Amino acid sequence: MAKFPEANARLFHNIFVCKRCKSKIRAPNIKVIEGEIKCRKCNNKTLRPKRKK
Repeated sequence: MAKFPEANARLFHNIFVCKRCKSKIRAPNIKVIEGEIKCRKCNNKTLRPKRKK
């Protein structure tokens, strides 16, 4: 997918996907693990990291 580190960081660093509605959210890892971040669309707190294909 991304051939160089800058593009890889832009596409995958601190990007999470809501498990319920599949919307993307950019947030720090620590806040997602602590449950402080929730989805903007459905207010769900279960997020997963974006998958690297």
